[in-house]
Amino acid sequence: RLMLNGLLCLFGKLTGLEDCDSHFFKFTIHLFFFSPESSILQLEDPDCEDGSNPPCESVFSLNAEKILNQAKLFIEQKKIPFPVDNHNTNEELAIGYVLIGNGLYDEAIKHFSLLLQGDPELVSAIYGRGIAYGKKSLQDIKNADLALYELNRVITLEPNWPEVYEQRAEILSPLGRISEALGDLTKAIQLQPSARLYRHRGTLLFISEDYVAAMEDFQQSLELKKNQPIAMLYKGLTFFHRGMYSSPNLGDFESAMESFQKALMLNQNHIQSLQLRGMMLYHHGSLQEAIGNFKRCLQLEPYNEVCQYMKGLSHVAMGQFYEGIKAQTKVMLNDPLLGQKASSEYLKVKYLREYSRYLHSHLDIPVAEYNVDQDLPGNFKNHWAKNLPFLIEDYEEQPGLQPHIKDVLPQNFDSYSSEVQKLICTADHLGALMQYDTPGFLPNRRIHRAMGLATLEVMQAMHRTWSNSKVRVNGKTRQMQWRDMFDIAVKWRRIADPDQPVLWLDQMPARSLSRGFNNHINLIRGQIINIRYLAYFDNILDFIKDRILVYHGAYNPRGLLEVRQALENVNKVEDLLPIMKQFNSKTRDGFTVNSKVPSMKDSGKEYDGFTITITGDRVGNMLFSVETQTTEERTQQYQSEIESIYKDLTTKGKALMLSTELGDADAVCNLILSLVYYFCNLMPLSRGSSVVAYSVVMGALMATGKEVIGRIPKGKLVDFEAMTTPSPDSFSKTAKSWMNLKSLPSWYQSLPSVAETFPSTRTMIEVLNTDSSSHCPKKS
Repeated sequence: RLMLNGLLCLFGKLTGLEDCDSHFFKFTIHLFFFSPESSILQLEDPDCEDGSNPPCESVFSLNAEKILNQAKLFIEQKKIPFPVDNHNTNEELAIGYVLIGNGLYDEAIKHFSLLLQGDPELVSAIYGRGIAYGKKSLQDIKNADLALYELNRVITLEPNWPEVYEQRAEILSPLGRISEALGDLTKAIQLQPSARLYRHRGTLLFISEDYVAAMEDFQQSLELKKNQPIAMLYKGLTFFHRGMYSSPNLGDFESAMESFQKALMLNQNHIQSLQLRGMMLYHHGSLQEAIGNFKRCLQLEPYNEVCQYMKGLSHVAMGQFYEGIKAQTKVMLNDPLLGQKASSEYLKVKYLREYSRYLHSHLDIPVAEYNVDQDLPGNFKNHWAKNLPFLIEDYEEQPGLQPHIKDVLPQNFDSYSSEVQKLICTADHLGALMQYDTPGFLPNRRIHRAMGLATLEVMQAMHRTWSNSKVRVNGKTRQMQWRDMFDIAVKWRRIADPDQPVLWLDQMPARSLSRGFNNHINLIRGQIINIRYLAYFDNILDFIKDRILVYHGAYNPRGLLEVRQALENVNKVEDLLPIMKQFNSKTRDGFTVNSKVPSMKDSGKEYDGFTITITGDRVGNMLFSVETQTTEERTQQYQSEIESIYKDLTTKGKALMLSTELGDADAVCNLILSLVYYFCNLMPLSRGSSVVAYSVVMGALMATGKEVIGRIPKGKLVDFEAMTTPSPDSFSKTAKSWMNLKSLPSWYQSLPSVAETFPSTRTMIEVLNTDSSSHCPKKS
């Protein structure tokens, strides 16, 4: 279970879909990248893979009486590192290594220390003590420094042993010192290349998100040793992460699936491959295929919480509530043992089950007649959005499944009319235009269709509003407001993936808002760079430099020239902290910088934007993050700005319906982009603010008669572009350069109404389940 949850932890960190605590992430690195095969001790069969059948067996027993015999066997097999000419000394060394192999690390340290009292430069004893400290470092990080000290001594005395560099990498990687660990593995490969070393370096490159280099290492590993399900598994993951961002087609997704298939051919019961292939398929939008993988996983391991949770989630997303909730209940019944850390699936499953019950009870009610944010209890939403344990006082459960409400049935594409078929194909095309061409964002056909339909529904709703028609919202017929426009996109985003709580933060309990609800993004953590945001590092660096100069201009004007000269030599964020420590005595472990957002409504007024935090430690690990805080005051400021723009937009939109002047359309276009600029800076949703914002932009622009032709440029993100751009005008110019706006073809106006064609949750799920791959024309 630890191995499977570790893989999920890594998958989640790389996709942004999941998070795991830092201790477990460190353990995951140790568990996967330095399996027993990597150890110089080789206490397990080096050809044995985790998850194989039959399972790997330890060479050594935990029976202390056998230690001497095990030591003799160790000598006979010539496994002692750095042996000496004296047989008795070698036997004593072997006993120390056997103690390590049996998990008796303290005893091993004492044993090697006694040997070193007689010979302080006995390399094998220094090495053994270093390994023992390294094993203990997983429980207490203080032992890591002792381990590194010993291994550094060994390298000084014996610089050409690849195993020592590999062991040092094993200590460095869980500390987050990935670049140093990579350097050690590279040195080990130079000394004696092996399939294992290439696989380990490839995996570290993978978590560093250097997918090109990782792919090369996995390929090299497989050329040296073909029968490696784990290497084949990671090769598949690398295909998926690398290729799916570089092109809109599915070629690299298919390559990833091929690698998973090869891993399963090597071992058809390889649970990690089944689990991860299922997760890939789910996040690709291929839910039925994903369910098949999770079912096979559960046949092999019935209590696998990840596969059980994902199977339940997949069923619910497809509207198969009875099977979905049955799987969720099984996860809930799998209580962690006393003292055992609960899995993320166990923590999340009750939220999913309650939301699934809510969806089921509203399956056939028109979505215009109810409001999820108002219906779900405030504390439930708050805990769910913050991923807190389900400890909610006086919580009243959602009603159980009602037999008269049937599951969603499969819908064939041909069962829809030709007009609706055209609507679906158009939605698929529009949704694909929203795909980020950036590592870390997985293309999802289900999300594409949902947000494409949202775009068309926004277009139709805005057109009705500007034509003085009313809309049906929350059981009332009235003029559309700005939130109603965004709620169209929110409802589609919610139904596409019920695992993610897409909730309005200002609808949370007052106590939660008064404390602030933070959206937090790590750009650099430890030595790992979040390459999703790499394209914005230079912009943020320039902004921080500017704010530092403003600060010193106000508080240290005499030293301003010296600070300016020092900053001119700074080319990366990592070099800012030493500069701040040098010129500001208050800077110790880090500093923060706040951005400001100018008001359009009140000239000269500014709102709080995001906060940049930079901290560092003595070994070069740093935290570089951005955060937006959704307090009640800040929310009211931004909403006032958005309401003002929307009022102006409605007035000009109505005038546009009666005008043929191009300038009028441009003015409306700028207002739409300005409104979304403030929406992105506010970050008002617990999830999905970016794709919701862009679908509203595209739909509203289409209502003005403009069609978006262009794709979002490589490395660019809608929300971050808005957050790092100094004004709404600048954002509008940038966004329009991406979009390549053209006149909207007249046939868009004849498309069926999205709201009337898919009025209920059932009909929405039906259309998202429908396969159109062989029916819709491919568009470049």
